[in-house]
Amino acid sequence: MENKNCQLNFSTNEIDLIDEMGPDEEIGTTIQTINEPRILSPLRQNFRHFVSDQDRVLFRASHASLQKRIREGKEPLSFELAGPRENIYFDPTKVRAAIVTCGGLCPGINNVIRAVVMALYHGYGVRSIIGIRYGFQGFIPKYGLPVMEMEPKIVERIHESGGTILASSRGPQPIDEIVDSLDRLNVSMLFLIGGDGTFRAGKKITDEVEKRGLKISIITVPKTIDNDIYLVSKTFGFDTAVEMACQSIRCAHTEAVGCPNGIGLVKVMGRHSGFIAAAATNALPEVNFCLIPESDFDLEGKKGLLKTLEARLRSRDHAVVVVAEGAGQKYVIGDTKEQDISGNIKLGDIGTYLRDTFRQYFEQIEMTSFVRYIDPSYIIRSVPANVEDSLYCANLGQNAVHAAMAGKTSMMVSLWNDKYVHVPIVSAIKRSKKVNLNSRFWHSVLECTGQSPLKN
Repeated sequence: MENKNCQLNFSTNEIDLIDEMGPDEEIGTTIQTINEPRILSPLRQNFRHFVSDQDRVLFRASHASLQKRIREGKEPLSFELAGPRENIYFDPTKVRAAIVTCGGLCPGINNVIRAVVMALYHGYGVRSIIGIRYGFQGFIPKYGLPVMEMEPKIVERIHESGGTILASSRGPQPIDEIVDSLDRLNVSMLFLIGGDGTFRAGKKITDEVEKRGLKISIITVPKTIDNDIYLVSKTFGFDTAVEMACQSIRCAHTEAVGCPNGIGLVKVMGRHSGFIAAAATNALPEVNFCLIPESDFDLEGKKGLLKTLEARLRSRDHAVVVVAEGAGQKYVIGDTKEQDISGNIKLGDIGTYLRDTFRQYFEQIEMTSFVRYIDPSYIIRSVPANVEDSLYCANLGQNAVHAAMAGKTSMMVSLWNDKYVHVPIVSAIKRSKKVNLNSRFWHSVLECTGQSPLKN
């Protein structure tokens, strides 16, 4: 927790903050603890580099922002550094841990599960670890889902497979029944691996746990392939998703140059944030148009996408278009705004819409063209994590365990300014992260593609 009287040790590694941050005052940084940690950590036998709650990582690492807060007489905003504590709250011989995975699939979930189990078992000597099947449904008696006993021999090879060994589900479940189940199972720490909806449920679970006076640590690990969770530099699975998207884009480019006026069209994930599309575009010079939810575009008109695409074909004979699934929804979503089981508005299929629109447009102007459409979405989210994501997942899982054993709760493990930190759940759910159209990141996309704003 923050201590105004202590000497803070700051990490000032600079990162490119490519999302739009709100005012510092909106960001809470104080981490809840169940009670004072008084048990000496068993890691002391083989480990000496412990961290304390006074070790901090700056929220904004730029010199200008630091000077501004100093002029205002304010302490620089900072997050608590993650890592093993010398004193822990839970007795490893008596504690029971539970792991649950929620929402859609994402490369690296199994890696996080494995890291949590291995850190609990080998690091702290915890022997009672269970996995909850099919997300929050696994807590609800009416589904009749048994728990899975977790130990090293169960998880030692799961990182080689995509998906989640525990399976997952979407949609809300009664919070009181979830906490009832945690109480019946005698769970002392719960690891939630999920996205924004899971985090919101985690906050409600924490509130109900506190209301009942239970001693249960709730630790969340941010999971979303879209990379849109607030206050996380990058979510696990994102690098793998971009790598897989690039493979599809290369195929689309090959198809496009292989026929007269070929158009390679690739749809990637990104409901509200276009990070995958933008990052893949930055990685590959083959992309000519990158369409993301944050940047509106017109189809018709002199400066619209269709006329601009036509000009590209007349000058270069081929084009590659990458579109995030949430882009251009004004063209494909109905007035009813139907919701899915998680309460999200169902998206229209912008990929097939653009495919058909391109074909119709070039038929109308009597210009020969061929559209090759690729949608690799389910392939991308179902593959095993690549090496970089695997390492990232291991660190997230291990730091989640260190936080839980120290009795911390209602928090998310995050990567921020190249350091692993603790972020309160209530801060993480304040907003979603989006591509900043004024950032160097997006300007790089425009420089790579040479695309105009596509607005009349």
